[in-house]
Amino acid sequence: MPYVNIKVTQEGGPKGNGPSSDEKAQLIAGVTDLLLQVLGKPPATTFVVIDEVPLDNWGIEGRQVTTIRAEKT
Repeated sequence: MPYVNIKVTQEGGPKGNGPSSDEKAQLIAGVTDLLLQVLGKPPATTFVVIDEVPLDNWGIEGRQVTTIRAEKT
């Protein structure tokens, strides 16, 4: 019973507010298909969860992404 947790920032997507519903559906379908092809895991028992994380809660190099982005503008 595979469980896959995808974490993305809320900035993605065409409007900058996270992945669209269609993009999420594509991710879920794609990961499910990959697990079937590579490991033979049945889709009926494959769970995919997408978490959207605010940029203030996402860090790189010891700093919040919001701080890094502010410095670039």
